[in-house]
Amino acid sequence: MLGCSFGGSLPPALVEEWRRRAVLVEGLLLLGFLSCVLTQQLAHCPKSCQCSEENRTVACIDQNLTEVPQDLPRYVQDLLLTGNRISVLQPGTFFYEPPLELRHLSLSGNDLEWVGEEALAGLPSLKQMDLSHNLLSSFSAAAFGNSSSPIEELDLSHSLSPTSNVTLIAELLQQRAFPSLKDLDLSNNHLRYLPADIFSLLPSLQHLHLHNNFLVNLSHVDFLNLHQLQSLNLSDNALKCLGNRTLFQLRRLPHLSSLDLSHNTWACDCCIEDLVNWLKESDVVEAKETVKCSYPAKMRGRPLVTLSFSGLDCPVATDDQTQLQTSYVFLGIVLALIGAIFLLVLYLNRKGIKKWMYNIRDACRDHMEGYHYSS
Repeated sequence: MLGCSFGGSLPPALVEEWRRRAVLVEGLLLLGFLSCVLTQQLAHCPKSCQCSEENRTVACIDQNLTEVPQDLPRYVQDLLLTGNRISVLQPGTFFYEPPLELRHLSLSGNDLEWVGEEALAGLPSLKQMDLSHNLLSSFSAAAFGNSSSPIEELDLSHSLSPTSNVTLIAELLQQRAFPSLKDLDLSNNHLRYLPADIFSLLPSLQHLHLHNNFLVNLSHVDFLNLHQLQSLNLSDNALKCLGNRTLFQLRRLPHLSSLDLSHNTWACDCCIEDLVNWLKESDVVEAKETVKCSYPAKMRGRPLVTLSFSGLDCPVATDDQTQLQTSYVFLGIVLALIGAIFLLVLYLNRKGIKKWMYNIRDACRDHMEGYHYSS
């Protein structure tokens, strides 16, 4: 009775105050619970991975993973998946809501074969991607989605399978997907040629690595759109000559300061003259003394910068007009000789030709008389 009487005697204002305090306590408890859950989610590390929230890194290296972990912590910016067995990237592999702030992705050494449409979409902060040491045989041109990718460094060295075609990479690079790309590595891919416009849509490219391939000729490749190019590595290929067109384009690149042409199969004949002259006057080529002749045998091993045009197996250059006049004279002599032979044959066979003409005339006369009598 006393308790009831006491409770009933509380002022309404005090009862309302207690209610507000109870609601506030409940809200604080709920907020704490949600904060705890969120903290656990942010701190969660996928199985077989090592995570560092401080460094914003998730490393899943040599763990025999067959797919990209789907429970990545929200803080991840560097994701290392090297040395696994992820052979396929399915569409939507990196779709998160909100999107991850991933900046560096390494899928090196996975024997990766197939990258589907939008498999790498949903990464608006991605700057560096390493796909080296894989066996790519299919790479969708829409792998990064329909919008441009912010990637600045792309490593595709040792990435193409022996059956892959260079068009696999060309189609990817020609989709206007990499306006910010600064560093592109296509080395060690057994490339034998390059499509003419493969680099035409890479306006920000600064470093291009093409070494350790089988490139024979670059005469048709367009380098003029690479206005920001600073270094170009063409070493360890099968280049025999750089023609005037290629040299002209390289001269027009305002920021090019490093060009590696070493360890190619340079043919020291007439074709090499323009390259030799450029080597002597340019400061762009790295280690000029390593740019050496491969053949002919008498020139093998000689640095190109030591060559002189007189030492090459080339015919003496003559004036174009003189060459044209010489050609006309030669043609006239040939025609005159043919005409003389023809007249000589007619002269020697004049009796036989005369008899043959009489026979033709008599045959025509007999034919006309027969036609007259029959009518």
